[in-house]
Amino acid sequence: MSSRFSSLALDAVDVNAQAAFWTQALGYRIAEEFDGGLGLMPENGVVGPPIDIIPVPDAKTAKLRLHIDLVPEGCTQQEEVDRMLALGAVRADVGQGPDVDWVVLADPEGNEFCILSARDQDGG
Repeated sequence: MSSRFSSLALDAVDVNAQAAFWTQALGYRIAEEFDGGLGLMPENGVVGPPIDIIPVPDAKTAKLRLHIDLVPEGCTQQEEVDRMLALGAVRADVGQGPDVDWVVLADPEGNEFCILSARDQDGG
């Protein structure tokens, strides 16, 4: 017996703003509404887990212990960082050193995520 991955849950004060950011960032669509939250699913041809954006009353207060790593597709790491910044992400410092080959960003509510380097595109 084991468990099956169902979805990634993301708390948000502004559910609609978070949904707008992540649908554009990942090529997802809003698939369902539930109890004030939104379920996001990949669009046709996009691979990734479902994301449930759950309403909460309080803003994020500390570094996340779990985060999303993203790999650019069809562009360079810098082009993807620039695209995410244009969507509303900001650069984040979680203590990474200057020699890392990933870029740490945060979504509009401060949830950290990483844009990996081109070498990570093939899983290596």
